[in-house]
Amino acid sequence: MSRALPKYNKRRVVMIGGAAAVVLSGAVIAGNALAGETSKSGAQNATTKAASPGTVNCPAVAPSLPAIPASAKAEVDRNLTLLNTQISEANKRLVDTVGQGGPNFIQNAILGPLKDKRVATINRIATAIGRTAAKPQGLDALAPCTLNAVGGAAAATPTASASAAATAQASGAAGTASGSTAAGTISCPDVASKLPAIPASAKAEVDRNLALLNTQISEANTRLVNTVGQGGPNFVQNAILGPLKDKRVSTIDRIAISIGRTAAKPQGLDSLATCTLNK
Repeated sequence: MSRALPKYNKRRVVMIGGAAAVVLSGAVIAGNALAGETSKSGAQNATTKAASPGTVNCPAVAPSLPAIPASAKAEVDRNLTLLNTQISEANKRLVDTVGQGGPNFIQNAILGPLKDKRVATINRIATAIGRTAAKPQGLDALAPCTLNAVGGAAAATPTASASAAATAQASGAAGTASGSTAAGTISCPDVASKLPAIPASAKAEVDRNLALLNTQISEANTRLVNTVGQGGPNFVQNAILGPLKDKRVSTIDRIAISIGRTAAKPQGLDSLATCTLNK
């Protein structure tokens, strides 16, 4: 014969059952929330990957300078380094602010302030040279920079976009030198200005390789600074300039091949692979 549960036991059963329901409901809600967050996060990541910010490209300053007096070299080198740092910071800000602001955000928040910084830095270079030699004129024209949108249509024409990308190479080459007068800087011929009109189908690949040329120069300048005093008289040529030339030959070839798939392949670009050391 079954016995009825005491009333307090019934209440305990009801409470335990209710707690279990709450726990299960919480698990379901939490599971749904996590699933929603994961989906949302995935969508955001996909959007971020799809939105490529491109790169900031600035005219080369070092190739436009006259012979630099020994008394001004350290100060000029420091400011050339600063120009490169300013470009790197602007490129980082491009990445960090993808999708922010309106259509003029990049111009107002990145390119405009970058131009102002470059004007001040370039003027310091001219002033340093002008203390003991003729002060170079017209360098302010090299201050404005442009946006080279990767695979996009930010540039007015393919040629203009490519030219802007290449000028960053020279700026990077000049700017990555340290304040040490012993290091010097690496100067490489401009590639983009020698390119023909770039087919739309090749633009993304050409831009990537132009950016790679700039990276190669920056890495070589860093190695130049980090190895001051090492090796014999041929160390820089054998350990830095030679390997840099080999990398540039491969990269320039990829640019020519990319253009040649849908247009006339540019010839003679390999002559632009050799770089020199500016002491």
